[in-house]
Amino acid sequence: MSSGFLWLAASTGLISLLTPCVFPMVPVTLAYFSSPQHRSASGLRGVALFGLGIVGTFTVLGLVLAALFGAAGLNRFAADPWVNIALATVFVVFAANLFGWLEFSLPWRVLTVADRAAREAPEGSSLGALIMGATFTLTSVTCTAPLVGTLLVLAAQGSWLTPVVGMVVYSTAFALPFVLLALSPRLIARLPRSGEWIHTLRVLIGLLEVGAAIKFVSNADVVLNWGVFIRQTVLILWMMLALIAAGYLGFSGIRKRRQFRLGSMLPVFIALWIAFWLWTGLATPLPQIEAFLPPRSHPVAIKSGSFPPSEWTLNNYDAALSLARRTGKLVFVDFTGYTCTNCRWMEANIFNRPDVGAQLGQFVLARLYTDGDGPIYERQQEFQEKTFGTVALPLYAVVDGNGKIRGTFTGLTRDPAEFIAFLRRASTGA
Repeated sequence: MSSGFLWLAASTGLISLLTPCVFPMVPVTLAYFSSPQHRSASGLRGVALFGLGIVGTFTVLGLVLAALFGAAGLNRFAADPWVNIALATVFVVFAANLFGWLEFSLPWRVLTVADRAAREAPEGSSLGALIMGATFTLTSVTCTAPLVGTLLVLAAQGSWLTPVVGMVVYSTAFALPFVLLALSPRLIARLPRSGEWIHTLRVLIGLLEVGAAIKFVSNADVVLNWGVFIRQTVLILWMMLALIAAGYLGFSGIRKRRQFRLGSMLPVFIALWIAFWLWTGLATPLPQIEAFLPPRSHPVAIKSGSFPPSEWTLNNYDAALSLARRTGKLVFVDFTGYTCTNCRWMEANIFNRPDVGAQLGQFVLARLYTDGDGPIYERQQEFQEKTFGTVALPLYAVVDGNGKIRGTFTGLTRDPAEFIAFLRRASTGA
């Protein structure tokens, strides 16, 4: 087991913290460990068991799913449109709670079970915290599944020790910030209580969660080919949320102070600037958030001809190989996904660069989607796993006209020179 594998496991755990499924658990964790019944004698032990619940459940759940369905099946589950719609619904319910439209202490029935278990446990017991950590894992697995695909494929192939260690390292890195967060209410409790800012923060987080719900609905849209929540629609809806935030901040600031103050309007100006910045994205790429937007190569756009990526052979590997044999070129294969955020980031920040584009122009370009709805996508994912030993996205491969592998590159890189070096090595055979 190499140190590089362990670094990969830890890095993916930290990257998973940036996924939309994880963000709603910030207020939930604070609320849980801030409540009087959980600020009791359990102390550090309860927080430690909370982290252990995350680590243990990730490890067990990941291995069970890999054994039952394989890594490919887990990735298809994460990209399933109805899973994404269900998750979007959960985000909307979270937002409604934060807005004060729905009143409940914890957002899911299973979390309520954890809360009740903690209250009914003997004094000093932290069973509720352990169950809370397990529940956290279940609510975030749909976002984190693609990131652990490379680790789980080893379990699907029958090698158990490596994925066990990998999942423990992954989930420990994932859990650590939330263990620290669980400790913070004990520190916050010693500070003077603030009032209105807490309500303002709840509303802003609620708006962010509505934005996350829009993201998940767009995932379902791009797989089911509705053609409604395309890139422009998502940008417009996010822009409206930013304008709503600006209006709310401005109104609440004036209401509290009964007068206009330039300093108090700074958050309003920031929200307005974000709205304007999102508006500019309707005409130009936004590299900073392009990974979270629907792909420009939306299936509906491809079928209608409004986005004709003429240089790419889409979902037809055999045609790309045939073209390579006729032209004497190598094939650059882009294994990607409609719901893959890292794929969007690479397309927006690496592929669009002139120096990278010049290198790609020397290849026959093939783009194979693996997370769509239909047998062609299942075959392409199965081909990726069987040929390259992973279902992780993105995966870039260079092959010759007969399909012989010349080189592979997994995941994203922020260094264009690293990607160019891979293309040159693969093309020269060095």
